[in-house]
Amino acid sequence: MIDLTIVLSASIFNALLGFIVYLRNPKAKVNQLFAFFAISVVTWTLSNYLADNAQAYNLLFTQLTFFFGAIMAFAMYLISNYFPSGRGVNSTRTIQATTLALFLTLLLSLGPWVVTKVTKAQNGVDLHLGPLYGVYVLFMLYAFGMILSNFVRHYRHEGHKSRAQVRILLTGVAIYAGLAIIFNLLLPVVADNWSSSRFGPLFTMAFVGFAAYAIVRHGLLDIRLLVARSVAYTLLISTITGLYIVMIFVIARRIFDEDSVLVQQVLPIVAALFVAATAPYFKRSFDRLTNRFFYRDAYDPQAFLDELNKTLVSNIELGILLRRTAGVIQQNLKSESCFITVRQTDERPFRLLGTDAPKFKADQLAYIYSQMAEMGQKLLIADDVKLEHSKLKRTLNSGGIALVSAPTGYEKDNPALAYLILGPKKSGNIYSKDDLRLIQIITDELVIAIQNALRFEEIQSFNVTLQAKINEATEQLQRNNKKLQVLDQTKDEFISMASHQLRTPLTSIKGYLSMVLDGDAGQVNEEQRKMLQQAFISSQRMTYLISDLLNVSRLRTGKFFIEKAPTNLATVVQQEVDQLRESAKIRGLELNYDQPANFPTIDLDETKTRQVIMNFIDNAIYYTPSGGRIDVALTNKHKSVELTVTDTGIGIAKKEQHRLFSKFYRAPNAKRARPDGTGLGLFMAKKIIVAQGGAIIFHSQPDKGSTFGFSFPKK
Repeated sequence: MIDLTIVLSASIFNALLGFIVYLRNPKAKVNQLFAFFAISVVTWTLSNYLADNAQAYNLLFTQLTFFFGAIMAFAMYLISNYFPSGRGVNSTRTIQATTLALFLTLLLSLGPWVVTKVTKAQNGVDLHLGPLYGVYVLFMLYAFGMILSNFVRHYRHEGHKSRAQVRILLTGVAIYAGLAIIFNLLLPVVADNWSSSRFGPLFTMAFVGFAAYAIVRHGLLDIRLLVARSVAYTLLISTITGLYIVMIFVIARRIFDEDSVLVQQVLPIVAALFVAATAPYFKRSFDRLTNRFFYRDAYDPQAFLDELNKTLVSNIELGILLRRTAGVIQQNLKSESCFITVRQTDERPFRLLGTDAPKFKADQLAYIYSQMAEMGQKLLIADDVKLEHSKLKRTLNSGGIALVSAPTGYEKDNPALAYLILGPKKSGNIYSKDDLRLIQIITDELVIAIQNALRFEEIQSFNVTLQAKINEATEQLQRNNKKLQVLDQTKDEFISMASHQLRTPLTSIKGYLSMVLDGDAGQVNEEQRKMLQQAFISSQRMTYLISDLLNVSRLRTGKFFIEKAPTNLATVVQQEVDQLRESAKIRGLELNYDQPANFPTIDLDETKTRQVIMNFIDNAIYYTPSGGRIDVALTNKHKSVELTVTDTGIGIAKKEQHRLFSKFYRAPNAKRARPDGTGLGLFMAKKIIVAQGGAIIFHSQPDKGSTFGFSFPKK
């Protein structure tokens, strides 16, 4: 009876604890391994009991005891590898080797190699060991040695709180391992009596007792959640059972016949469906009820993060952002106070905003931050500060600071942008591991939001400065523009005056040159004629240039007028071709034009149109290499007349063509071919043609030639 009580107590205790730990966080590796260990302990305990009491199957259950004992040791080894930080201390190769050793040990334990026979003894059973029992012992010693080694390694590399957890668990493991080795391995071999193994389940409870102390004292797991959920599930099961009993027995006996088919078959199904449908409602109600008493600090992490993110993204002004964020954090974590500080730089001041008036000063915060950097901690908890940092502990306690959190990217040589400071919890409880993980996430998100708010401040400040500079520059530009307008007007007046003054002598020069060429001053030989002809062409070009300058000036002053009159365009084109034919011949070019017969007369400004025609042909002559060809064509179409001047010259690059008719613009290859150009000819040509209701014709290909022209509607 005593053996059965020990077995049942240990099994229920271990199974319940493993189940609750697993449900608390099913995805955590340590929780999974703890549940696995608890199951292996339960199976080992039951097998050990049945090995002593199931006479017909003593050998089978004895072998299963060794089997589950090896699994239990392996589960503890895995826990020691990951507990408490969750980071493994053994390499993958070591874990694989240990797993292989376990597999071989399990095979040995189920055969006649570890235990060959079990016989009834006065105080239990006697085991007849197999030839490879020593191998099993070596595996168990190796497993417990690795467990102790892993916990020692965790102890050396973990923080203060984790060291305390490891210390307590090492004590429990040492007691369990020592007693198990003595009572389950050594004594049976030395005394040749296995009755001492009945106490094995008690040793597992000793280990669980030390683990429970670590839970209560150091927050390894939340004991309040364990109690709250246990009470809630007890109430739920009791309520459901009560409802079922009432529906089946009370209602059935008072309303229906107990022996009827309805009571015996239908009513139990209806009752079960009703209980299943109402169970979630009762569960939620009991959870809320137990949380109110046992878990006052509980909150929904996802709802908390959603509310915080909404606050962070909906506020861009830094002061409002810090105050509202501190309020959300304090409300959810149920802290006495919450503060957020922003580091001072040359560009911005120190900021400290929170939910209450601070009990600390800026120099105290500077000391705390420097100590955190010195210790390399991103999360400083007042309760965990070591005794050698007594000044830091006093500073934290005097300022009512329970916790200080820095962002993830913070380092000693890279000061944190912001810190999150929390006071103690209103309930007096400590911050749990879940709280700390969430606080670290919050701090990182908070820093990102603060960076965005600071950029917004910089942009606002930059906008104010930029607007002032823009206003100043605008005023300066307005003053300069007025000066330029005066200068431009003076320039136009000068060009107009100079052009008028130059036109008179040029007209005289052209007249006398024409008279000499016509023989009025005597006969001129061929060589003299060529020279005089070139001088006449240059004078004519100068006249056109002066006309362009005058027209540009008139456009500026609004005095540019078109004076239309009936014009025979075919004759005008022929006259311009005749004047420039000699120039084309001198440059070794072929200039072709077939004057059309019976060409219609249209209303045009003959002088300005003649200037355009001369400009197109003159450009073709200058920009076509020797040996080239220039074709002038005048076409009478159905609804319009069209003039084109096509050459085989240097052409114009496609990227330059859209700027060709701009004032003073000349393409780069045109500048090289004719450095003395002004860039006014094509500009004025387009103005003259468009002003008369016509349209410019143009297309060109580099090194293949160009076509310039215009078209006028007949009406």
